[in-house]
Amino acid sequence: MEKIFANRLNAARKMAGLSLQSLADKLGNIVTKQSLNKYEQGKMKPDSKLIIQLANTLNVSVDYFFTNPEVEIQLVNVDFRKYSSKMRKSEEEAIIEKSKDVLERYTELEQRVNLLEAAEYFEYKIIISSGAVAELAAKDLRMRWNLGYDPIPDVVKMLEDKGYIVIEIDASGDFDGMKAEVGDKKVIVLRNELNGDVVRKRFTALHELAHHALKFPNDLPEKEKEKLCHVFASAVLYPEEMAKKELHQDRFRFYQKELEMVKERWGISFPAIFNRALRLGIINDRVYRNLNIEYRARKLHLNEPATFLSQEKPVRFERLIYFALGKELISVNDAAFYSAKSVWEFREQLQQLV
Repeated sequence: MEKIFANRLNAARKMAGLSLQSLADKLGNIVTKQSLNKYEQGKMKPDSKLIIQLANTLNVSVDYFFTNPEVEIQLVNVDFRKYSSKMRKSEEEAIIEKSKDVLERYTELEQRVNLLEAAEYFEYKIIISSGAVAELAAKDLRMRWNLGYDPIPDVVKMLEDKGYIVIEIDASGDFDGMKAEVGDKKVIVLRNELNGDVVRKRFTALHELAHHALKFPNDLPEKEKEKLCHVFASAVLYPEEMAKKELHQDRFRFYQKELEMVKERWGISFPAIFNRALRLGIINDRVYRNLNIEYRARKLHLNEPATFLSQEKPVRFERLIYFALGKELISVNDAAFYSAKSVWEFREQLQQLV
């Protein structure tokens, strides 16, 4: 039990993005950094009063400290998409621990339900050395997944249908997404706060798919790799044939209403449309620069107009919870645990029909 508590305290602290000293400070220094370190090493155990204070400070339940996960998760081939390159190590640790926490529950539930669902992962064998090859990869994905030239209604649900594990976590604005692997499963992690910006979430999900599916030259700089993943994501969202047909050739300007219509149909942002038009030779460098300058000058980056009607929210894990509950494979208490809710919170949302 002491070892379980030690491991869970360490995980909860990392999920909160706190150092030992930061946690001691948040507790009002009623306990020292050294004592906290001994708790995490299993050499000492706090009394019940301090355990409650730790739970409140770290935003977990008291039960969390004494729950031993049945499945131990090891994330491999982790790759972050950072909105800012200045993300601290503590932030990265918090994202990984939060992802592991969700994936432990997710994987444990999958094993209890024992559904045999084959994944249809996309892999592109040709080395992506240029934007032109990234475009070809996007076309290949649309062909293999029978997407045609139509807009994708919901990227996140599409990826779940293909077998990718897509989860959301709370994280700072420096983080957009991450790809990782758990065993033979391919995982995409998205920032929960992106829920209000479905267009950005669609792009991020496809960017992480690119990191899973594409191979790059070994000596390619990370910045160039990111750019090629951007090209792939944009090309999947807005196919070349349709972009050329709708935007036409040799443009000198775009009108806002026109951009809104493209965004509402295809679920792609204004800057991504500008990039797409530049790549496909619809506009030149000078027009591209002017468009981005005007976009910023009008402060459209702070509140871009038009919306794309899509949920872009992973639902498979929640569906599995209700499926297992309906087949009486798990109890309501189990369902609450998998949902990371208290039993009374989970019971409040239950509405059994039959």
